[in-house]
Amino acid sequence: MRGMDDTLKQFLDILDKEVERYRVPVIDLIGVQSSDPYRVLIATILSARTKDEVTAAATARLFAEAPTVDELRTLSEERIGALIYPVGFYRSKARHLRGAAEMLVERLHGLVPDTLDGLLALPGVGRKTANLVLAVAFNTPAICVDTHVHRISNIWGVVNTATVLETEMALRELLPQAYWQEVNRTLVAFGQAICRPVAPHCDVCLLTDRCAKIGVTPRRLPPLSAPPQ
Repeated sequence: MRGMDDTLKQFLDILDKEVERYRVPVIDLIGVQSSDPYRVLIATILSARTKDEVTAAATARLFAEAPTVDELRTLSEERIGALIYPVGFYRSKARHLRGAAEMLVERLHGLVPDTLDGLLALPGVGRKTANLVLAVAFNTPAICVDTHVHRISNIWGVVNTATVLETEMALRELLPQAYWQEVNRTLVAFGQAICRPVAPHCDVCLLTDRCAKIGVTPRRLPPLSAPPQ
């Protein structure tokens, strides 16, 4: 276990500077642009199973019309759906956003909860969303495990888990809290740019000689041209 702990911290330290060159995940970008927990919460809900560029465009349209939770509450579910389309599962997300706005205004004085249990009580909020909101909006130690974090942790061999919840619990044991908030930011950027789900770029990865590559099929490179005669 101690060896896995050291390996994971070493990998994250190496990638911390490397991913600065990559595109910043949209939720972290919103967190930098605004400290408003409302905006971070809404963007995180919209981002599930949706490409970052689609999420960014949808949040921009929605926040232009509903910059606060009180204004979001005045919008119909149909109008919210029209504004956030084509994010994944936009109809369900429109219903969840409308319900979350209602709950925030009527029960919580318009304030986004700053606890895991409080966030999980909101419609459309699971552990991944709640942990990301805690980390980005409230700067609270939390490990947000999405498909990139779960997949890459298992590829490295630092965990051997079947579900994202198991991965979250394992990473909590492996890592000191000082590393918790960077895990998602680092591995999402790394997973989007290099360690992709299909045909990962192992040939240019800084960790290629250290990575266990469990279950990985690296991309196939074109054969080298024959030297001129």
